[in-house]
Amino acid sequence: MFNWLNTLVKWSIAQRWLVVIASLLISLWGIRVITQMPLDVFPSFAPPQVEIQTEAPGLAPEEVEALVTRPIESAMNGTPGAETVRSSSAVGISVIRMTFNWGTDIYRARQLVTERLQQAQGQLPSSVLTPQITPTSSPIGEIVKYAFTVEQQNAREATQSKIDLMEVRRIVDWQVKNRLLAVPGIAQVVIFGGDVRQYQVLVDPNKLSALDVTLKDVTEAAEKANVQTAISPLNKPSQAKIATA
Repeated sequence: MFNWLNTLVKWSIAQRWLVVIASLLISLWGIRVITQMPLDVFPSFAPPQVEIQTEAPGLAPEEVEALVTRPIESAMNGTPGAETVRSSSAVGISVIRMTFNWGTDIYRARQLVTERLQQAQGQLPSSVLTPQITPTSSPIGEIVKYAFTVEQQNAREATQSKIDLMEVRRIVDWQVKNRLLAVPGIAQVVIFGGDVRQYQVLVDPNKLSALDVTLKDVTEAAEKANVQTAISPLNKPSQAKIATA
């Protein structure tokens, strides 16, 4: 081995100008490659990933795990190209992250997940919102988490906590979320927790029996009462407007 190194050194000294010229050419080529090398703030150091988020208002982590996460996980198992399926269940939300093999086209992976997700949706409770696939982003795309809380000074204010949490959720949904999405580079804002505003119909079993009205009749009446439909257009000299009722 040392004889080979000695021979190389002797040849380099004897052909020093050739070595210098070759070194300069290699250096120039290296500089050219560096200047034309594509740059990426978040290079693809991780395999393709698809994340599924499902909101389940009012459910505890154990209920989310049993009623939401497991059915979706079962449907995702066996997806072509999927390497691992990991999940986490928290209060009111289920997150499933699927990792695919290197070289898998991310858009094909999302299409496969969407097809299987449609099959699993029928197994979820009716109160669970539609599962959403998060936008394509870097594996470290999650920037920061914020928590909005309601301070309670005394017992009287504690009785208003439910209303306060509902108001906080409304502010976050309609104000904070929209402002964050307006920031360049923000792909998605996920919100969970709080109390979503809703209308409840409280029935009296005795009055239902006296009026010969079933609970199904009340449910159908409530569904029909919240329907918006178009009526005849209002014609004006220069325009026509569609009125709704």
